[in-house]
Amino acid sequence: MVRINDSRLRWLGPIGLFVFGNLFFRLSFWLESPPTALFQSALVGLSAGYVFWQLNRWIALQIQGRFPGLERTKKRLLIVLAMSPLLVNLAVFSRFVLHILLGSRDSLWLGLVDYVTSFGIQLFYHVVYFSIYEGWYVLRQWKQTYEEKEELIKAQWQSRFNSLKSQVNPHFLFNSLNALSALIEESPIQASQFVDELSTMYRYLLRANDQELILLSSELKFIESYAHLLQTRHGTGVKVRMQVSDHHLASSLPPLTLQLLVENAVKHNVVLAERPLLIDISTTEAGQLRVQNNIQRKNGRIASNGVGLANIAAKYRMLTQSDIVVLDEGEHFTVLLPLLN
Repeated sequence: MVRINDSRLRWLGPIGLFVFGNLFFRLSFWLESPPTALFQSALVGLSAGYVFWQLNRWIALQIQGRFPGLERTKKRLLIVLAMSPLLVNLAVFSRFVLHILLGSRDSLWLGLVDYVTSFGIQLFYHVVYFSIYEGWYVLRQWKQTYEEKEELIKAQWQSRFNSLKSQVNPHFLFNSLNALSALIEESPIQASQFVDELSTMYRYLLRANDQELILLSSELKFIESYAHLLQTRHGTGVKVRMQVSDHHLASSLPPLTLQLLVENAVKHNVVLAERPLLIDISTTEAGQLRVQNNIQRKNGRIASNGVGLANIAAKYRMLTQSDIVVLDEGEHFTVLLPLLN
């Protein structure tokens, strides 16, 4: 059951409804009846009002727990509408029974006018019951959805900013230019290839940050350029292998996702020629993209720049309404990414 803090409302609500209903629907009765009849009417009205407030509150919360969310609001309202005749008649005849027990009525049925009047009053009360609790629930759900959406949008833009920042920060440029400087003298041809890959990477980076989803084929081409830069810097200490089925190349995913995973693998693991870091990018039979690397963690604590699995997961939740799967299996670290057709 959904938990809400409405203890004061549960006590004051029935009293307010009793006063409102008698003031607007039964004013002549209260002006003309003797004190005994007024006392009996007040006792019945307040007792039954309190009981049926609690009953309708319980039913509303049960329905909300069984059919939660803003998208099921119509279904909840239809259920309440279907139950209303039963609940309203139960409220009417329960009051009639209480009046009989107190001696203020002779029988359950005193005529059609008496029944229709009582039915109308109780129908109004039940509309108020469900309006309060359903309106309260919808407002809370809307506020929660709005806050979650704002957080996810913030996480998406933070991820985009961090991914861009990670490529244009001085350290990356310094490392890339150092590698290029060494190549110019040692191997002009390789230096030219390095510049081409660096240019390709930056063009993709600037274009991808303006898109919500991108083709897997484009992302893999970018990773080829990124891997070339990594291998220029680290030599045989890092290897990126790609085995992706052709029929998945037209699928989509959030841009720069693979780059963030490859970057994190290099950042958190030892990269040596005698202990190479192997990063495998492949697809599964279930239509997921699998990014896996062998684990050889660096000694000491690695400072994080904020780009990580949390931002990737946030982008997936916002853009695809699906979750990634992270597996730390001791020897291998694996991330499974849903692919969109």
